[in-house]
Amino acid sequence: MAKRIVVNAGVIETRVALQENNLLTALYVERHRRRSIVGNVCKGIVTNVLPGMQAAFVDIGLSKDAFLYGGDYTANVGEYERLMLAGADEDPADLDVDDVAPKRESAPPIQDVLRKGQEVLVQVSKESLGTKGARVTSFISLPGRYLVYMPHAHHVGVSRRIHDEQERERLRAIVRGLDPPPGGFIVRTNAEGEGGEELASDIQFLGRLWTQIQARYETAPAPSVIHEEADLAFRVVRDLFSPEVDEFVVDTREAYEKCVQYANSLVPALVGRVKLYEGKALIFEALGVEKEIEKALRRRVWLKSGGYIVIDHTEALVSIDVNTGKYVGKRDFEQTVLNINLEAVGEIVRQIRLRDLGGIIIIDFIDMEREEHRQQVYKALRRALAEDKARTNVLEISELGLVEMTRKRVRQDLRSLFAVQCPTCKGSGTVKSDVTLAAEVFRKVRAVAAEGGGQDLLVRAHPDLVRHCEAEGREALDRLQSLLGRKILVQAGSPSIGREEYEVVLR
Repeated sequence: MAKRIVVNAGVIETRVALQENNLLTALYVERHRRRSIVGNVCKGIVTNVLPGMQAAFVDIGLSKDAFLYGGDYTANVGEYERLMLAGADEDPADLDVDDVAPKRESAPPIQDVLRKGQEVLVQVSKESLGTKGARVTSFISLPGRYLVYMPHAHHVGVSRRIHDEQERERLRAIVRGLDPPPGGFIVRTNAEGEGGEELASDIQFLGRLWTQIQARYETAPAPSVIHEEADLAFRVVRDLFSPEVDEFVVDTREAYEKCVQYANSLVPALVGRVKLYEGKALIFEALGVEKEIEKALRRRVWLKSGGYIVIDHTEALVSIDVNTGKYVGKRDFEQTVLNINLEAVGEIVRQIRLRDLGGIIIIDFIDMEREEHRQQVYKALRRALAEDKARTNVLEISELGLVEMTRKRVRQDLRSLFAVQCPTCKGSGTVKSDVTLAAEVFRKVRAVAAEGGGQDLLVRAHPDLVRHCEAEGREALDRLQSLLGRKILVQAGSPSIGREEYEVVLR
């Protein structure tokens, strides 16, 4: 599978696209004035302890206090470590409290270990999402190119994505034999096939970094950031640039030189694959990325067969609905349904990764009567999700054709990042119809007329409503004028008036 990393370095933001066989599978965006805070290590001050929720709020210097779940501070380290290593993955963002939440009985009450005004060392594990503040944990994880260092753990784990048991044992033995500093390590997928020299370099770097963090904590004021995650270009080279990537294309000289520098430091064997894009067209347009981003912001996504999927966001979950669309199959209806569902699986997973959907996701496949067909689709979904770096939990397809799954949410999804709530519909996705608005306005006219003696009335409204009153609503308007015994003038308001805004005044 041909893979390509494409970097578009702009004035306001840097965008990085990951393409597989010329299809966009992941997009990373970093705004220069608002970088991601996930992974930052902070010295915070406890502002409130909530025994009833077994949680605390911590001031880390943001506009909203961060949320610290009790288990993320008071958990038994051994339990934390066991769960962490059981879910070891190559993505450091996966080393998240959602995946390692300790058993509650292993943690002492939060009010016994935290108090208001206490200073704490925490790491941001989740961005602020919607009305919620950032989420933090006291169990620090520091990612390197080949290893993730966890100062509060004690053992060596290996990424789940390294399947060869002999290779897993070889890597564990190398790390243990290097006399690492106190703490635990997770061997990342990037380490597969590497020798002791590369792992030793990572261990030394991460050990020095942890020592520096501890020293800064002793002297830094609270609240403050004492370690900031590197910029997007560095993280991409560190986490995504592997031998599987055939091409690493950058569109500006400055960003290109920076990526070459990072590659020379982290993956010198691959530095020759970093290329400066010199085409005249914008890089994302030339390589088809811009069009894919535009599609990823749409509600409906078409499949090659003529079927389509619909993606809807609600407060509680994301729903994905599979539809036959224009696809009618050939002979057997059950086979037609199976074919569409199997095709939809690949596109659904691609859209989940691309849009960075998280939380609860419900997939409504077309109903399948045969159990073997449901199992076939379920297994295809599990295989496709195995390529996703974010942690997922998938339940089997129900008799209604529904799949319930969860996906770890760390950052804003693509829609939240690129779009804002519509000022007209206020996020509902619908506005009142012309008939509904006309009826509402006419009720208001009658109320104003009852208070204003015999004066005529003026309605200022959106041009759409004015056109309706002059056409389909003309008869109703005439009846209302006859009923009230006075004239009603309907005219367009200012150009900035909203569709559902109107004003009724006496003339």
